[in-house]
Order: sequence, then structure tokens, then C-alpha cells
Amino acid sequence: MPSPSATADVLIFDLDGTLIDSAHDIAAAVNEYLASKGWPEQDPAFVEGFIGNGPRRLLLDLLKAVGLPHDDALVDEAVPTYIANYERSPARHTRFYAHVEEDLRLLRDAGFRLGLCTNKPHALTLKVLDLLGIAPLFEAVVGADAAPACKPDPAHLLTVCERMDVAPARVAYVGDTAVDQATAMGAGIPFHAVPWGGGSLLQVDDAFRLERLADLLALKPAATRRSA
Repeated sequence: MPSPSATADVLIFDLDGTLIDSAHDIAAAVNEYLASKGWPEQDPAFVEGFIGNGPRRLLLDLLKAVGLPHDDALVDEAVPTYIANYERSPARHTRFYAHVEEDLRLLRDAGFRLGLCTNKPHALTLKVLDLLGIAPLFEAVVGADAAPACKPDPAHLLTVCERMDVAPARVAYVGDTAVDQATAMGAGIPFHAVPWGGGSLLQVDDAFRLERLADLLALKPAATRRSA
């Protein structure tokens, strides 16, 4: 892992499990698909363990784990059905983790530029951000299908940097999974883990472990901060 940057003025975030708890809405879309096949529905807490690698891996890994058919043709058919289910109700139960919304606004008001790098489909990501009222906070948003390759390929994170016209040396990446951690490492960008969701299980140095997003204020020189 790269050493902590003394400063960073650009913060790029993962979405699901990092900024928002979307497991119940994702599980509802998965369960709608399972029910259509006559298969048993799964608990949202179980489904949550498969979030982070995009829709196809979510469905493939979950079907395999519960012993249901998971050949390529079936998963190829399942993905658009799942996405259509999700698009109909993408934020009914989705909630911010504690202090996330206020901290994002605090960071932006302090002069940080914010970006988003997520394995959620791009159009669906924009819809969720709009419904949650935080779309204007992000200068660049790149979903999995809007990048040349999705996480853990570092090209995904580097694409966000390119859209923001910033060098990786000015960036810190914030996430909650080993996928996020590997993505940052591959891009040569410092990674900071949130304390909720899968973030509590990641092996990171204490200097990279957040208690809340507002801790990231320490990355920016005080002299360059704007007052809120």
C-alpha cells in the first residue's frame, strides 16, 4: 500500500457500503429475480456479503453459494432482469451511514474536490445519487460500465482521475472492501477504510482507518481550506 500522502485535495469514494447502506434495495431486486424463477429468497444480510464486484459477480457468486444453477447463459439472462428490478426502486430503503451526508458537504465546503468510483452500473448510480440528493457534490462519477475496466482493475479509479484532470498523487480513495483496497493499490493511490460494513474487517494501518469521513479533513493543509 502507498504511504499516506501528507496532503490530498481530491477525494474519490466507493458508493455501496462506503457512503450508503443499499443492501436492502439490492436484496429486494435479487429476491424479485429469484422469486420469478421459483427459487428461495435470501436474507439481505446474506446478499450484502456479495456486493462490491458489480451485478454479474453478485449474481454468479450468490447463486453458486446457495447451490442454484449459475452457468454463463443463466447469469447473462439474470443480470438485465436484476438491474431492471433495481431500477424500479433503487433507493426505497437505502440510507446514508452515520454522518456521511453532512461530512461529504463539510469536505466539499472545505475545498476538497469529490469523485465517485463504483461497480454499480453508471446510469443506476446517477439515479441513486439524484434520489439521495447528493449528485451535485461529485465532480466526476464513473460506474462500472463507463470505464475501460471495472474495479479491482486500477483503470477504473484512474479513469475518475482523468475525468477530474488530476494526478493520482493528489488523490485519496475511500472504500469498504478488499476490492476497493486492491484498486487503490494498483493505481498507486492511498486507501482509507471506513469503519462500517466490510471496512471494519480490512487489514489497514491505523493511519488509514477512519472513524468518520470528516477525519479526511486532516489531509488538506489548513491554509487552503475554505470556511464552511
